Amino acid sequence: MNESIRIGSRGSQLALWQANHIASQLRDLGHAVEIEIVRTTGDRMAQPVEDAATTSEFDDLLSLAPLPDGKGIFIKEIEEALAEGRIDLAVHSLKDLPTELDPLFTLAAIPPRADPRDAFVCPRQKALHTLPTAARIGTTSPRRRAQLLALRPDLRFVEMRGNIDTRVRKLGEGACEALVLAAAGLDRLNYVEWLRLRFTIEELCPAPGQGALALEVRAPATSAADPTRDDRIRCIVAALDHPETRFSVEAERTVLDALGGGCQLPIGVHCAPIAATGEATAPGGWRIHAQVLQPDGERMICHSSEARAGITARALGLQVAEDLKSRGALDLLQQLT
Repeated sequence: MNESIRIGSRGSQLALWQANHIASQLRDLGHAVEIEIVRTTGDRMAQPVEDAATTSEFDDLLSLAPLPDGKGIFIKEIEEALAEGRIDLAVHSLKDLPTELDPLFTLAAIPPRADPRDAFVCPRQKALHTLPTAARIGTTSPRRRAQLLALRPDLRFVEMRGNIDTRVRKLGEGACEALVLAAAGLDRLNYVEWLRLRFTIEELCPAPGQGALALEVRAPATSAADPTRDDRIRCIVAALDHPETRFSVEAERTVLDALGGGCQLPIGVHCAPIAATGEATAPGGWRIHAQVLQPDGERMICHSSEARAGITARALGLQVAEDLKSRGALDLLQQLT
């Protein structure tokens, strides 16, 4: 197509990295691309001017904070621009999106996932267990708080918002002893200073979809302007889809949806191809791990299993959710709401 593909993005450092990353891949395929910055409710409410680049990879709680119409505060205006035809493609951090999309939209592609794990950032200590008693961790995520308390019940927490530079600056000024952030965002921004370790999936099970991008476009038969153009956009963007990543995140999000959870609740789910672990097991199957916790970390319900190739992502997610429910996960979550 001769006309440029218009990508909508928030203006934060990380969001623009993500948008430019996708733009570069589309240009490599021979397509003209332009990026339009869309300022969202989350950007307006989250910080003063110097911190206006809040990034969803670093803020579980804000990313899915509900608005009156139920949309996440970092996606509402971008989806409005997409619905109105002002942009053709929205690039999101997948964990920002609700588990059920508005019928106006569809995910044309989920590209290969970055590192889904959480990372430990600290100027003086090399690991969580070496922190002093009652050390302060900077995080806004209920999931991370509960998981960290399960490992270290003495820890205290500091509300830490803002982009990575803001958070690291506050860390250096002594606002806390360490940060726990998404490894994917750190990697995308090439941040290495004070990054000491990456937690295992069993230690801090990530948020569903963490590390993955979602390429959202208008759904078929919903276009207000040019259905033929929209068909071409969907076809072009679909070339960036990574089936293994799509399966993994769909299974994770199915677990979350079946439990009725969100980023305000301490739920972690991670799915990956068995071959991706580097083990000798024959490829084709899937390994999935999930955690549901009390806010204080004193009670945790875990699930770990493998599934054979051929199962659907939804079926796998529902199996995991049913197992968690059978062991009291819903009772645990209902105590929090």
